[in-house]
Amino acid sequence: MPQPNSLCCSSWCTCLDHSRQYNCRLVYYLPNCCLLSELSSPPPSFCSQVKAKTQPDDDGSNLKVLCRFVCAYMWTSNVGQKLDYSPVSWQEYFEQMEDVSVGQTDSRDVFRVYKAGREGPLLVLLHGGGHSALSWALFTTAIAARVGCQVLAMDLRGHGDTLVRQSDDFSTQTMSSDVANVVRACHGEIPPPVVLIGHGVGGAIAVHVASNALMPTAVGLVAIDVVEGSAMEALHSIQNFLKGRPKSFKSLDHAIEWSVKSGQIRNLESARVSMVGQIKRCETEEDDVLERAGPARDDAVEDRNEEFYDRSYVNDEENTGTGHCDDEGQGVYKWRIDLSKSEKYWDGWFRGTSNLFLACNLPKLLLLAGIDRLDRDLTIGQMQGKFMMQVLPPCGHAVQEDQPDKVADAVAAFLLRHKFAEARKEASPNSSLAD
Repeated sequence: MPQPNSLCCSSWCTCLDHSRQYNCRLVYYLPNCCLLSELSSPPPSFCSQVKAKTQPDDDGSNLKVLCRFVCAYMWTSNVGQKLDYSPVSWQEYFEQMEDVSVGQTDSRDVFRVYKAGREGPLLVLLHGGGHSALSWALFTTAIAARVGCQVLAMDLRGHGDTLVRQSDDFSTQTMSSDVANVVRACHGEIPPPVVLIGHGVGGAIAVHVASNALMPTAVGLVAIDVVEGSAMEALHSIQNFLKGRPKSFKSLDHAIEWSVKSGQIRNLESARVSMVGQIKRCETEEDDVLERAGPARDDAVEDRNEEFYDRSYVNDEENTGTGHCDDEGQGVYKWRIDLSKSEKYWDGWFRGTSNLFLACNLPKLLLLAGIDRLDRDLTIGQMQGKFMMQVLPPCGHAVQEDQPDKVADAVAAFLLRHKFAEARKEASPNSSLAD
């Protein structure tokens, strides 16, 4: 693969240096891409063959990219250096982990939550579909260094280590009630001032919690990369994305490596802590109810190029009846949640969220991975000054994982602007953000 410096001089791509976790990120722009390309970027063996013409803007100062979505592959400039894909404990980022019981005594649901901080506003962090509370790990450390606050990140029902009776009920009404119940169980009937912060599906749930006044002490709302218009357009592509990704992995390390090299998470440090919440080790007794562990079918995605799919990450064991565990008892790792089975709820998650967001009588912040995500209602609302908005540097859908410091800067500025929190004395926040 060519060196970054040579690629910088190429007319076919742009080389960006915008991450402290990595020395360089190579961004390949593909025309006419669908959501599949954005969420699951091709590996470098394919990217190296992709070319998309660019041309100067009218002023000649920038490159105008003739495309809609971006596929990226991250790497370090230390060619040959072996990266560490081993998992990292949640304890490096959160102060406490707790299983919170809600509901009737004889039929309680148990939600896994992670906490940090003991004073200041309560930031309730809601992850995206298929992810877990651990996707907020790096953000939690970053925001705690900037402002005084408390953090409560929870695994939504059916996700992570949360255990509920109706794990397949993903209606907005049920999930919104879950959030209110968990906060109430942790902080009583009158919790501290709450700022709801949600990513993707979690952002939609945060909007519903706020619009239905389920959190009486809510003072602010932050939605990250959730826009009704673009989300509704992309729904038809999600099943293809789910079918195209590996069904299982040989180890946690392999899952972490895949998540980074596929572009699902573009920050190795975050992947090492958050992928633990996305996959689980299969036990022998689960053989009768789980699908066969192995790579996705060759026909799972139409016209799939083999270079999109690196089989070395997955378990290629043939279906011999034992399936999930090898002779040495080493279980394979599978996704904790089958998102394809939640399809009937997808429309309800996002339909109407733009107007609900605009109608919320709270200070609001919208963080986006790209300006192309704005729909008509939000564009008009933003022009009317109904909410604050910031477009972050090029990153994937997992914005708070790819750019935790940038997201923390934006959220800290939002909290300080509205006097919800006080800046850490030892921190040196970007004054322009807080103005």
